[in-house]
Amino acid sequence: MTSIRTDLAVEAKEIYEEQSQGRIPGVEIREDFESGIKITDVKIVDEVGERNMGKPIGRYVTLEMPDNVNFDRDVMDDVSKVFAKTLSDMVTLDKSMTALVVGLGNWNITPDALGPKVVSRLMITRHLKELIPDKIDENIRPVCALSPGVLGLTGIETGEIVKAVTDDIKPNLIICIDALASRKTERMNKTIQIGNTGISPGSGIGNKRMEISEKTLGIPVIAIGVPTVVHAATLANDTIDLAIDAFSSQATEGSEFYNMLKSLDKDEKQRLLNEILYPQIGEMVVTPKDIDLVIDVVSKIVANGINIALQPALTLDDINKYVN
Repeated sequence: MTSIRTDLAVEAKEIYEEQSQGRIPGVEIREDFESGIKITDVKIVDEVGERNMGKPIGRYVTLEMPDNVNFDRDVMDDVSKVFAKTLSDMVTLDKSMTALVVGLGNWNITPDALGPKVVSRLMITRHLKELIPDKIDENIRPVCALSPGVLGLTGIETGEIVKAVTDDIKPNLIICIDALASRKTERMNKTIQIGNTGISPGSGIGNKRMEISEKTLGIPVIAIGVPTVVHAATLANDTIDLAIDAFSSQATEGSEFYNMLKSLDKDEKQRLLNEILYPQIGEMVVTPKDIDLVIDVVSKIVANGINIALQPALTLDDINKYVN
């Protein structure tokens, strides 16, 4: 794999294919379309695939949303339903089992506020099932949620908070939501990744913390992520590639200038960029100027999808009566 930063399995797949121009050993890939949404199902089946992809063995499903999703409520609902269907395929719970939803991230920083915003829009029922069980439909699943903040706000590792709560309430499933980093700007805020291998909070911006996974908590963990940033070095790399392509098309084939452009090694160029940029700007990330609107929309889509998946006895219209 290259040093280009991405949290998306679909992009790790693309990078490998660009380098090797062939099928990825140890990885099974299936693509589909539903309601205008591209669905890429990536399964890393063994250690060979794990090394090739740079990600743990498991399943990663990516949904790529239509461009008009931020402005069309019907499209938003369609994405939520497809997302819920995909999530339900990974969730094995009966109606009596408890789900804990964890919204990771810093609510004071908009690109990192996805998790807390999703939690604020969930249908929370665990306390109702315990306090007024006779007044709650027996088909309603107990759901609880937590927004633990980040180490800089609390002084406590997020994983430590989640583990303490898990040990106390003993849920049957944990769903974590976090902001990610993308390799391509067109995937920012337009992509949802669902994985069954857990998550390391802060990994999208290079701050890897204690892992939240079945290995560390002893129960299944589903990770849901939306890329909200792109690393500045990645943007610089893409800009240089576009410039090289433009210069190459104008240079005479076989000339010294043409041969020099074609001989540039992409990995070496990326390493050089990192060496030049890091002392100047550090781990700078870039996000769109309309991020406030986008996070508001995407959090609704993700929250509705989780609500539908965790409460299969209810329709989206039913859920909307209880949550904003």
